[in-house]
Amino acid sequence: MPQRLSARQILDHLVSFPTVSRDSNLALVDWVEAYLNGWGVTAHRVYNADRTKAALYAHIGPEVAGGVILSGHSDVVPVDGQDWSSDPWVVTERGGRLYGRGTCDMKGFNALALAAVPLALEAGVKRPLQIALSYDEELGCIGAQPMIAAMAAGLPRAAAVVVGEPSQMKMVNGHKGGHGFRVQVDGFEVHSSLAHTGVSAIMEGAKLIDWANRRNAENAAARPTPLAAMFTPPWTTLHVGTIQGGTAENITARDCHFGFGFRVVPGEDPLEWVARLRDEAARLEADMQAVRPEAGITLEEVYYVPPLVPEPAGAAEALVRRLTGDNGTMVVSYGTEAGQFQQEGYSAVVCGPGDIAQAHQPDEYLEISQFEAGWRFMQALVEDLAA
Repeated sequence: MPQRLSARQILDHLVSFPTVSRDSNLALVDWVEAYLNGWGVTAHRVYNADRTKAALYAHIGPEVAGGVILSGHSDVVPVDGQDWSSDPWVVTERGGRLYGRGTCDMKGFNALALAAVPLALEAGVKRPLQIALSYDEELGCIGAQPMIAAMAAGLPRAAAVVVGEPSQMKMVNGHKGGHGFRVQVDGFEVHSSLAHTGVSAIMEGAKLIDWANRRNAENAAARPTPLAAMFTPPWTTLHVGTIQGGTAENITARDCHFGFGFRVVPGEDPLEWVARLRDEAARLEADMQAVRPEAGITLEEVYYVPPLVPEPAGAAEALVRRLTGDNGTMVVSYGTEAGQFQQEGYSAVVCGPGDIAQAHQPDEYLEISQFEAGWRFMQALVEDLAA
């Protein structure tokens, strides 16, 4: 008989693995797989291209459809440059809170889901519990899609998916989609006194950024659809967060690169926004190449996160309302892997312990009361699956 670990003990283990997205998560995956194997549960891995990271999924209970997937991500954001009061890789309890990187986003939920495994086995669930643990969510939900496809192809179809991002155990049934690009602008260097004979990559890139500013202003001024009106802000936003380029103040910039992102409200076609971006880049590129044929703009897609569209009669909404008693409607402007599950045909919602405001912060924490509420949810879920 394996040693039974509480959710808190599991959380201690999970946080101790510094699974920053730039690094491997395999040590954590090894531990989770061994934990599941100890309870007689077979885990399946889905590796990335160079096999430095893996998603992991498992099925607990009878080989029948109609179960529930508990979905979380294993990666966390860096702690570099942040002022922590305690070791971010050790769960520290003080003042009714559990401090540590990932306690809130979202190893707290993962620990609760894993602690529910022996509970489900002992209850003899009639509908299965499935665990899904991804990688690189913080880089744009990159690691979830292959895992979701493998689960859809290889496991009995679940009726509902609960993605445990921090929502204070409230049901989130809608979120914006995300689309990210890496923009490379290639200019031509000349002395800035002869700028008209060269092409400044920075100044041309700035035109594309200004195009984004103008689209934001137009979107903010437009009347939102009833679905968009549920969000804050109730419109699609375009954003550039970082920019680099140039050599010297008196040289037209040879290169410029920046990230370009959309957060698209449900109901709008993200591909239409991508087409508009490409059209504007092509227009600017034509003007650049009229001066220097070598100049150009390259758009590289980095990630795509589909929106989560509310399902008023969906199985996932009904399940979480039944277990939590939450009859409200809540949408968020950040993206999650719930939209990817929904795109694969699953009914999905977001519901997990903690406040998203604590995610990514120095001294990230999870309220113990939220952790306890999450455990009550898991107990209720197992009872529901066993009924």
